Amino acid sequence: MYRSRVQKRLVRPPAVAGAFYPSDPNQLRQDIKYYLETAQIPPMRGVRAVICPHAGYIYSGLIAAASYKVLQQLPRRPRTVYLLGPAHYLPVSGIALGDFSALRTPLGEVPVATEMVDLLAASGDPYYKDVQPHLPEHSLEVQLPFLQVTLGAEIRVVPMLFGRVDPRRAMVPLLDLVRSDPNAMIVVSSDLSHYHSYDVARQLDQQFLNAVLANDTVQAARGEACGIYPILVLMGIARQLGWQPALLDRRNSGDTAGDKRQVVGYAAIAYAKNNHEQ
Repeated sequence: MYRSRVQKRLVRPPAVAGAFYPSDPNQLRQDIKYYLETAQIPPMRGVRAVICPHAGYIYSGLIAAASYKVLQQLPRRPRTVYLLGPAHYLPVSGIALGDFSALRTPLGEVPVATEMVDLLAASGDPYYKDVQPHLPEHSLEVQLPFLQVTLGAEIRVVPMLFGRVDPRRAMVPLLDLVRSDPNAMIVVSSDLSHYHSYDVARQLDQQFLNAVLANDTVQAARGEACGIYPILVLMGIARQLGWQPALLDRRNSGDTAGDKRQVVGYAAIAYAKNNHEQ
């Protein structure tokens, strides 16, 4: 007698706790609270998406906190968070969906919106399920503790790791899902330029940010952000849905960690609806 084999979804364990951020939950909460209290942002309503960096918290935590402080202003309610970032460790051909049941951090487990993973996978190229690139990856993981602290236990996430894609093709299935759910959020994880001198990095990053803030996808595509494909997808969705970008913070590792010889750039950007909907 043969039994059908149904693959059980796994809980992804943390890969970089204790390296990129504290593994002790009390210290982790304390650090995030400090970053959020330190961040200076304008009041914003109707925020639907943010871009934030993904370096170790000692380098980029203060900048990431600006984006999450904006999210902290939103009403606590069940939300689906589409979490987009670049794959650093294993090759991804298209967009690898993390088909897990949950993602674990020192603060607990974040459920995955498995039905949204299924819908995106069913849309076909460039979306497909593959947990392997997610297992060692930090770009999405470092966002999770901030999400847990600012949006609470009612969120579910859709983990999405990007390789090279056509942003116009990639955005269509995601646009449909976000447009149909007023409580959906997009979080794009990306650093900016890498390993230039301090002054060169500031110039390159300013040019890139000018393009993003002007919704100029052609010019933005020439930038050095490691999450350029997720950013271009977000820019396309924002254009379709009338979301406007606002720069919250921009620095680099020379500002936060001291060494200005070779730096990595960081920025926090929020996208909000014009109608001030929360």
